Amino acid sequence: MSQEYRSTGVRSTGVQEFRSWELGATGQQGIEIQESFKREQMGGTHNHREGENWQVYSVTPELLNSFTPGLMGILLLLLLTIQSSFAEVKIGAVTCLTGALSTFGVSSIQGAKLAVEEINAAGGTLGQSIQLIVEDNGSKAGETATITRKFISQDKVIAILGDLTSSATMEGAPLAQAAKIPLLTPSATNIAITKIGDYIFRSCFIDPFTGKIMAKFAFDRLQARRAILMTDVKQDYSVGLTDAIRHYFTQSGVSISNVSYSSGDTDFRTQLTEVRTAHPDVVFLPGYYTEAALILLQARQLGITCPFLGGEGWDSPALVKVAGKAADGNYYTDHFSAADPDPKVQKFVQAYQAKYASLPDALAALWYDGAGLLSQAVQRAGSTDAAKVRDALAATRDFDGVTGRISIDENRNASKSGVILKIENGETTMVQQITP
Repeated sequence: MSQEYRSTGVRSTGVQEFRSWELGATGQQGIEIQESFKREQMGGTHNHREGENWQVYSVTPELLNSFTPGLMGILLLLLLTIQSSFAEVKIGAVTCLTGALSTFGVSSIQGAKLAVEEINAAGGTLGQSIQLIVEDNGSKAGETATITRKFISQDKVIAILGDLTSSATMEGAPLAQAAKIPLLTPSATNIAITKIGDYIFRSCFIDPFTGKIMAKFAFDRLQARRAILMTDVKQDYSVGLTDAIRHYFTQSGVSISNVSYSSGDTDFRTQLTEVRTAHPDVVFLPGYYTEAALILLQARQLGITCPFLGGEGWDSPALVKVAGKAADGNYYTDHFSAADPDPKVQKFVQAYQAKYASLPDALAALWYDGAGLLSQAVQRAGSTDAAKVRDALAATRDFDGVTGRISIDENRNASKSGVILKIENGETTMVQQITP
């Protein structure tokens, strides 16, 4: 009975991934070493497709017996090297590629994939390629929880990137915490997210910071003394920002009232009639572009002329496309501006444009940074062990991202700068950059 080295792998959607080598006994003659194969780059991973040819070399038992211990050691080292060359750092990424917020989801994954491609081209992390396993939650409640379970039990990821929105992230975060798998959201801002546990992180700023700069800008720059909040009661993001804005205005002794709506609504004339009657100096609209665009359009149709002020949820070309001229003269806070002259930002903008033929929005930039920050943490951990990656994430200081320098504080939130943008003639211009 002779020995053979054989490859072991798993099948997934018609692709055989080369995982490891094992030494075992067989009734066949000789050692079979599968030496060469075709490597294909697919989204930052290397895969072996079925049907490709392998070159197989046999070594007779007589030749095997002539091997010295030194030669056998070299052979084993060679095989271990081959195994290492196929190892991958598996990271799950969940966002909304379809459904109501799909423009955000597509941008986010394009940013993350660009980062992963650049990291892999530079040698990967810990000498291994990153495999980004992307899943779509369809902008549907409950889907992120299902996907998170898949990442943990089936894909065996070492970390999770996502989700995009606060509500979706709060579905997956408890599951990641229970499994002690680090989860980093690049874009969910609700303050409650990182309170779920010590394995939950974010690389964007939080609602209190966003709300404060929105309110301060309205108070100082727009001289607003009467304000109305329009809150999407179905979105944790909108509710969180509402609380932060109201807190700041109340502390400043300024009058502020509230009207509400729900995601999916299309007729806002009842709420806007109430707004028009109040004659506010500013209307805060901390919602997503899907409803914000219609609200801006209907507000101007009803003769409301005061400026509206939103958050990063506005940052989609669809807002201007739907609202048209009604978007002009309004402001929103954001994490990033493609017009920022910083050379690092412009290098990213050029690379993104070259790959996707469009300007990156804030979601693309945030997820580009999130993927880079997570990769760097794995590298600093020196291991794919989840606890060590968690500790490295917690120790992140001054990560030099395209959305600014990012440090993770004791609550696992990011301390970083933000920008205020104005819409004019369908284009956005940076009005102000604000640091914590």
